Amino acid sequence: MRGSWPLILALWGAGLGAAGQYAKFSVIYDLLSDAYPDGGVVLGWLVSVVGGVGIVLGVVAAMLVARVRYRRALLLSLWLGAAISALQALLPPLPLMLALRAVEGLSHLGLVVAAPTLIAQIATDRQRGLALTLWGTFFGVAFAVMAWAGRPLAISAGLPALFAVHAAYLAGFAIYLAPRLRRLPDEGDVALMSVRSVLATHAAIYRSPAVVAPAAGWFFYTFCFVSILTVLPPYLDPALRGAVMGAIPLVSIAVSMTLGVMLLRIMNAIGVVMLGFGFSALAMVWLYLAPADPLACLALAGAMGLIQGASFAAVPQLNATAMTQARANGAMAQMGNLGNTLGTPVMALALAAYGYLSLPMLAGAAFAMGLVMHLILTRLRRNL
Repeated sequence: MRGSWPLILALWGAGLGAAGQYAKFSVIYDLLSDAYPDGGVVLGWLVSVVGGVGIVLGVVAAMLVARVRYRRALLLSLWLGAAISALQALLPPLPLMLALRAVEGLSHLGLVVAAPTLIAQIATDRQRGLALTLWGTFFGVAFAVMAWAGRPLAISAGLPALFAVHAAYLAGFAIYLAPRLRRLPDEGDVALMSVRSVLATHAAIYRSPAVVAPAAGWFFYTFCFVSILTVLPPYLDPALRGAVMGAIPLVSIAVSMTLGVMLLRIMNAIGVVMLGFGFSALAMVWLYLAPADPLACLALAGAMGLIQGASFAAVPQLNATAMTQARANGAMAQMGNLGNTLGTPVMALALAAYGYLSLPMLAGAAFAMGLVMHLILTRLRRNL
């Protein structure tokens, strides 16, 4: 199965289902009060609890995936996610729905650790950059599909219909992938997990400038991406707001899949990521000088597209074994969830206190810090 594009695309499709675990509640957030009229502020946790699980258990998920093997972990995560979505379609009481979302966080982590690790193992050296750049689009594509199709379905047919379709989607990919995924060679430490081994694995990841590098940059990217999409719209010209906000994720994906892939053929992935951070910081200078300029917003989207795909492509470039790749993907899940969780509230607080100009200043500083972090880690790798 090595080099099989149908299998790689199917794994990407499974990733869309993982991102859908976030997106399905995000795009219907304003509709949740109809199902849970007494929910109040607790409804916000229905969106964010999956991210909280990722912050705490991202690296643990990598250890579990390595222990049970990548194929089995992916299939178990798909079936678990399908079962949870099916239960959510029953619209259980709010405490039970929150518990289901917490367990769904485990399914999400299993998918986002196992799928890119499998893609890196299956793709040939020539395919790997394109395949992992494609993987890097899974969040943006899933959110766009949920906004365009999932929300209208929930409005017209009810929330249970959306959850049921998501359950069927995950189950369908589990059925398709089960006979097609080959078992990877038994690699790495599969000893029983303990608190000591979990702490030791965290220490090993965050001490290694190779394993931690993709995650270190990914934190600053996720800190900015979701928060900018959340807080920018009120500052845009109302006549252009919908078009610009719809174009931002599409431009990011398009640049990632075209210019990003071309650059990966002539330079290493971390170099592409650093270019992305540098151009993103410059775009924030543009947005400082020309507040909410639509062209500056699209330039920013394109620059962030370079970070998006190349960050995942960096994982196998810097880590040779499936075990270290799984650890790197687990750290990316952990840091990505931390960035997603912190970005919007921090940005919102800054905007409330200091107004629009705090947006390009704060985001620009985060992009610059992402670039500096990669420069430091590159120096450390060279000195090993």
